[in-house]
Amino acid sequence: MALRQSDIAKSVRTKDWTIHYNEAGEGHPLVLLHGGGPGATGWSNYSPNIEALSRHFRVIAPDMPGWGDSDAVDFATLDHVEAACQLLDALGIEKAAFVGNSMGGHTSLRLAAERPERVSHLITMGPPIQMKPFLFGAGGGPTEGLKIMYRTYGDASPEAMRRLVEIMVYDTARFATPELCRQRSEAALKRPEHLKNIADVAPKAPIPIWIDLDRVSDITAPALLIHGRDDRVVSFESSLFLAAHIPDARAHLINRCGHWAQLEHADEFNRLVIDFVTHH
Repeated sequence: MALRQSDIAKSVRTKDWTIHYNEAGEGHPLVLLHGGGPGATGWSNYSPNIEALSRHFRVIAPDMPGWGDSDAVDFATLDHVEAACQLLDALGIEKAAFVGNSMGGHTSLRLAAERPERVSHLITMGPPIQMKPFLFGAGGGPTEGLKIMYRTYGDASPEAMRRLVEIMVYDTARFATPELCRQRSEAALKRPEHLKNIADVAPKAPIPIWIDLDRVSDITAPALLIHGRDDRVVSFESSLFLAAHIPDARAHLINRCGHWAQLEHADEFNRLVIDFVTHH
């Protein structure tokens, strides 16, 4: 029987928030951090991965504060690293492997650089590390995908959500389904205060505190940097930069893949994560 969200949904009170999360499996803790788009949750970002990974690890996929069923926050001041550490403390976890997509990847990078004692392994998929491209693309501003994401904070209707989902994936026919668009729209519209709080401070939100790029080379955790070659939200050049500066890093570039590698190439992603965490 396939794993159901209702079977693994939990909540915990940390120092500052009540955080909703999904938990399955036993063993070394593996924390899956979702992206920052409207309607994102731990389940929506990782539903094809949790069951497979839970056969090897204790998998925890939270709704970060300000998303899903977790507490609302002030997006102008939210410290994602502090939120992640409070979650670990509340669950009695000293150190975990962190897997992060987009905003969650940025949080994982900051954790590895600033709180290395809490991170055993670092795995990212499309993490933004600055607001403009390094090498490719003109204009120096947000990417096409980020612009659509910011617009969707103000209009999270199913139609607008479809535009967002389509920019996130390479294979729109397969992955930009009405079901996913409706699921994310409903999750976003269920908490209108979340949308308004983000829209009021965008584009500073949803990442008000950015990693100091000079600290990337201080990361000591082994790092696996997965990136879609066709990512229109965060160019794969960010992972090339990270691979060049993190001492123990390897990059895995996937063609015909957009911003959601864990969804578009779930089987490959699951194999990569299981092998990397098991053997490093």
